[in-house]
Amino acid sequence: MKITFLGTNGWYDTETGNTICTLLETKDYYIILDAGNGIYKIDEYLKDSKKPIYLFLSHFHLDHIEGLHILNKFNFKNQFMIYGQFGTRKVLNNIINQPYTVPLEQLPFEVHVNEVEEGVHHLPFRVECKFLPHASPCLGYRFNVDGKVITYCTDTGPHKNVEELADNADLLITECSLRMGENYPGWPHLNPLDSVKIALKANAKKLVLTHFDANIYRSRSERLESKESMEKLFENIFYASDGLEIEL
Repeated sequence: MKITFLGTNGWYDTETGNTICTLLETKDYYIILDAGNGIYKIDEYLKDSKKPIYLFLSHFHLDHIEGLHILNKFNFKNQFMIYGQFGTRKVLNNIINQPYTVPLEQLPFEVHVNEVEEGVHHLPFRVECKFLPHASPCLGYRFNVDGKVITYCTDTGPHKNVEELADNADLLITECSLRMGENYPGWPHLNPLDSVKIALKANAKKLVLTHFDANIYRSRSERLESKESMEKLFENIFYASDGLEIEL
């Protein structure tokens, strides 16, 4: 399995990166995590037209869905399915529609929108989702595919649901919007130490930090300021940048 980070910024694009989008390329499926502006690069990676595409949306803040307005750039032969919380159809039919962009039903390929509740869902692969604490309802996901567990939790503060989704995960992908010592209870996010504590408590094998707030982390070097100290606590930690690839 290969994981590619196509967008690693939160909030807005900068020279450091595009807004959030991550690709899991598995044996039989392409799994996309969120649809920030990084999704425009996705056609460089989806080379097998026989593999269905599953896009999972965490929530509806624009930096997680804004890339959907360029879907008409693509002409996929793959089956394309979008999954999100209840209300996803209404939101996408409002935003991915006239007068803002090409409506989903007019794209050059067929799109199926599916809504899920908290709990375990048996797609061709197993998916568990739980709500995370954020300013807007946000789902975290746990995927069991190709004999691996990948957990994806973005836009969240520390919470037991993150720990439960990450329990013994082969890879925990989580956000790092804040710098060391920062904490904004009214708009929950994580700082590097928060993420490491979650990974340690959950016994995750690898940890990737992504979704760096573009207004807080203005350069790649600022992202890496805490790396040395965090590696002392958790050796298998990666600070994502656009284009990072990890093999599991």
